[in-house]
Amino acid sequence: MEAIAALRRVRLTGAEIAEVLCMALSTVSGILTRIAMGKLGRLGLERAQRYERDRPGELIHIDVKKLGRIHGGAGKRVTAIQPNPAQRRYDADGREHRITGWDDVHIAIDDATRLAYAEVLSDEKAVTAVGFLRRAVKHFRGYGITVERLITDNGSPYRSAVHAIACRTLGIAHLRTRPYRPQTNGKAERFIRTLLGGWAYGAIYASSAEPTTALTGWIDFYNRRRPHGAPSHKPPLARLNELNNLPGPYS
Repeated sequence: MEAIAALRRVRLTGAEIAEVLCMALSTVSGILTRIAMGKLGRLGLERAQRYERDRPGELIHIDVKKLGRIHGGAGKRVTAIQPNPAQRRYDADGREHRITGWDDVHIAIDDATRLAYAEVLSDEKAVTAVGFLRRAVKHFRGYGITVERLITDNGSPYRSAVHAIACRTLGIAHLRTRPYRPQTNGKAERFIRTLLGGWAYGAIYASSAEPTTALTGWIDFYNRRRPHGAPSHKPPLARLNELNNLPGPYS
C-alpha cells in the first residue's frame, strides 16, 4: 500500500502503478479509492493558497470574459436557422459591423465581501477598460467602499499607459497576476463561472440586447439575495454590513 501511495504522489496513473508493481489494475484502483487517492486533482501539486482580505475595498479583482453574440434567436438547435457569419450591419455613423461576433463582459468583485459589478461592452481595449474601472469605482463608492487596490491579469489593456495613469489618478495601487497563474485572480474566475451559469446561460434569449438588459437585475440579485458559500453563506451586501458593523436589513 505504501508503494502505491508513493507512486501516486508522483502522479502515476492507476494503470502505470499496476504495471510497475505487477499488480491487477482492479486491485490498485481499489486501494487508491480506499486511501482517498483515487483522483489526481491537485495531488502532488503546489498547495492552493486561499486568502480573504479584511476590509471592503482593500482589493478588487477585475477580469474580462468573451461571450458570443446572439443572432437569429435562441440558436440553430432551437430555431433550425443557421446564422450567416458574414452578415453586416451599419451604425448611425455609417460604420460597418459584423452582426455576429463577441461581446466582452467586464467584471469587478470585492475580495472581502464578494460585492460585484459587471458590464457588457463591445471590446476590451485600454480606453474601454479604464472607463469600466471608473464606473466600477463609482459603484463600490455607492456602498461606502473605497477601492485601495485592484488586481488584473497581464492583458494588454492593463499594461497600457492609459490604465496606469487612470489608477494613479484614482489613487489605486494596481497589482497583476503572476504569468501563467490565473488562479491568482481566482475570485474573479469563480465569479465569472457563477455569472455565466446564473445569467448568461440561465435563460434563453432572443438577442444579445436581452442578456445585456438582464445583467443589471442579476447583479442586484447576486449582491443582495444570493447566499455566497465563502462569507458564511450570506449575500455580499449582508457581509458588507457585517464587516462595517451595520444592522440589517440588507435588502
